[in-house]
Amino acid sequence: MLKSYYQIKQIEAGCDEAGRGCLAGPVFAAAVILPKNFKHPLLNDSKLLNKQTRDELRIVVEKEALSWSVAKITPKVIDNINILNASFKAMHHAIKGLNITPELLLIDGNRFNPYKKIDYQCIIKGDSKFASIAAASILAKTHRDEYMLKKHRKFPQYAWDTNKGYPTVEHRTALMKHGITPLHRKTFNLSMQGIVDFKKAKAKSKKD
Repeated sequence: MLKSYYQIKQIEAGCDEAGRGCLAGPVFAAAVILPKNFKHPLLNDSKLLNKQTRDELRIVVEKEALSWSVAKITPKVIDNINILNASFKAMHHAIKGLNITPELLLIDGNRFNPYKKIDYQCIIKGDSKFASIAAASILAKTHRDEYMLKKHRKFPQYAWDTNKGYPTVEHRTALMKHGITPLHRKTFNLSMQGIVDFKKAKAKSKKD
């Protein structure tokens, strides 16, 4: 069971992003303020859950949260400011969209650009430790998947209905055959070599 809160006194908002490692599509972020006593037996890091469970939890979170917000940053902006800053920017927009002002931000990961003067705490693998961050990971992931499924209908050759823009062999092969779309991130490695680079980076991140 995830922890319901980091501390009891301040209003906390959990924040997480989805789509940072994709070759195509926006990066999404969510901010969620849960009741202090919120618990759900299935709630966890969205990456550890199947689609059906994520979709079910999205309904629960959007209904039970005191406030929630989802925001996205386009591929063009990602190319201009880099994916890390775009991820922070998406979180900032999500926080701004809350109808309750949080007093403490719980950020999944080890880095963050401060938002206004709100205190924050970076938590490595926070989406598997705290309910509000896990809830944010669910919303960011499901909203992004929904967006990419819609875009798949316009660009079916890239199989975004299954890979959601991530660098699968099928996606890379389609890039070699059809070229890029306006949704592809031009500053990312879009070649077949990128598969090797991606796997190496992923293996390294697991070790770190």
